[in-house]
Amino acid sequence: MNTPLPDYYFRIRDNGALVFRIDSENRNRRIEMDQIAVVNLRKGEVKPHGEHRLSPADQEAIATWMRERSALLAAREVDDILRTVDHLNLTTQWAQSRASDAELDQVTEALLMAMHDLRNTLVRRKADRLGRET
Repeated sequence: MNTPLPDYYFRIRDNGALVFRIDSENRNRRIEMDQIAVVNLRKGEVKPHGEHRLSPADQEAIATWMRERSALLAAREVDDILRTVDHLNLTTQWAQSRASDAELDQVTEALLMAMHDLRNTLVRRKADRLGRET
């Protein structure tokens, strides 16, 4: 069973992707990838590649990909933060039960500074949110 190829391929890169149109209906029966655009998610920019002009279908496919990719990255970011909470708990358990004095000397200052910075930021942001609610 052959799965039809998508019309577009997005090669992920930092802050976006290169967008290719897929063509498999050529005389050589090869899959050809024609780059049509460069996407920058951070800036929300889509730049056509070279002299290429984006069709409405191209623009819609790119806009859909941008929305889906942004949602995926946001979900991953929250998941990474929740994993950090897990790591903090594991670090606490390590410090309490297994860490040697030398190991604790190696990590204590860096952990305390990072946790202090995080706590200050979280408290400030929570106060800002509470202030807006009243």
